[in-house]
Amino acid sequence: MPSLLMCPIRIPCWRGHAGWLGTPTAVNQSDNFGIKRPPLNNVKDIALRVENLSKQYKLGTATYRHDTLRDHLVEGTKSLFRRIGRRPSNVADQLIRRSPASGHGGTIWALKDVSFEVKRGEIVGFVGRNGAGKSTLLKILARITEPTEGRAEVYGRVGSLLEVGTGFHGELTGLENIYLNGAILGMKKAEIDRKLHEIVDFSGIEQFMNTPVKRYSSGMYVRLAFAVAAHLEPEILILDEVLAVGDAAFQKKCLGKMRDVTREGRTVLFVSHNMAAIQGLCSKCYLLSNGQLIAEGSPRSVVERYLADASVATRTQLGQRKDRQGSGEIQFQDVAILDAKTRPIDGALSGQDIAIAVSYGSPDEKPISRLDVHISFYTTSGQFMFTCSSEGSGHPFEGLPPTGQVVCHIPELPLAPGRYVFNLFSTVGGVLADWVQEAGSLHVAAGDHFGTGQLKTHEDGFLVKHTWTVSLGPKSSNVDEHLRG
Repeated sequence: MPSLLMCPIRIPCWRGHAGWLGTPTAVNQSDNFGIKRPPLNNVKDIALRVENLSKQYKLGTATYRHDTLRDHLVEGTKSLFRRIGRRPSNVADQLIRRSPASGHGGTIWALKDVSFEVKRGEIVGFVGRNGAGKSTLLKILARITEPTEGRAEVYGRVGSLLEVGTGFHGELTGLENIYLNGAILGMKKAEIDRKLHEIVDFSGIEQFMNTPVKRYSSGMYVRLAFAVAAHLEPEILILDEVLAVGDAAFQKKCLGKMRDVTREGRTVLFVSHNMAAIQGLCSKCYLLSNGQLIAEGSPRSVVERYLADASVATRTQLGQRKDRQGSGEIQFQDVAILDAKTRPIDGALSGQDIAIAVSYGSPDEKPISRLDVHISFYTTSGQFMFTCSSEGSGHPFEGLPPTGQVVCHIPELPLAPGRYVFNLFSTVGGVLADWVQEAGSLHVAAGDHFGTGQLKTHEDGFLVKHTWTVSLGPKSSNVDEHLRG
């Protein structure tokens, strides 16, 4: 039996168009299912191509599919009550009837005019807020749902691991589901047999292979699902939040396997809210917002844009805080953390250039002389990290206006991943003027602080740039020269 995904395919439009949306006239090949294929000589380096892909959903309208005996029985019972003029008591039904969106025929575009191209052997990341359209895009590419408009060309066999519960049959055992997924991918039993031991060993749940997967925990399910998806040799591997479930050791195995897959020339599409994994794995990244593709480029640049956009212009209002100390000659009114493009952020990457803008005001409306501002960072457990001092860094403020803003620029943020809080402290003429503890907070995600292309670092703490040399003896000239220069 030929596999539906063994050949390059075009995903159809879901608007009743005849044939396949946008099929070029040069295409004259088709497989046994009538799916038209573009000529391979023009796409040898392309894994998939998406053009103006859109997906629209109707709000408040339910469509029912009766794929199982249970579905038919449930629908039959409901139709019986409808015929006799009664309805079963159902709180959900009452809530739906009261919902203003119910039955009004409103629509929402989960995706709108998305276009991009992925080459073979790339790991491509997709980031964005919940509801941005990431999962919808992957479901279309995995042929789980149809697009409303546009087209997608997929060149190769696709393996996917989307949400927990997708792709496995709950009544079948883990072992039976392995063979089922292999058959869906078009593999012969002998091919699956050769991969079976690798799949079982990677999953780490060998003792549960003869247990129906409906009894698996979410972690066990993802272990087996990832092992199956990665080892059955799809040309394109689609992963949605695979690192959201599972312990740290298994997540590390997943990351390693994803690197191995791309070294074999296969392609990975990866959705995650783990910004460290996106940066550490992906060669290219896309940012989705409200169903539209709004940014693409290197993982670091896209992640920085995402963190900036995800911030709702986070600004800590300090003017009304009563838990402060000092003479009050000046008071901190506002504080905001900014990226290198002066966009407000509430999260940053290790090694990223940031700035902290502090607004102040003098109740007396008099010019301010000899103002010194300190910003001190701590871990959430109270461990001191470092202090930035205007006067200590050679920037004393003389003759400032009664109200204004001072900005502290921190190049290459030296904090390891974690959440930190900072205190604001000021003196005027050497006298404490204002001191506010936990005036703001900053979430730091892993970044390439050392410029090595790797994100290996510890959680919480300080990152110090340094170098290493090899000493061949106690009086090695190499060490002496390195220390001198």
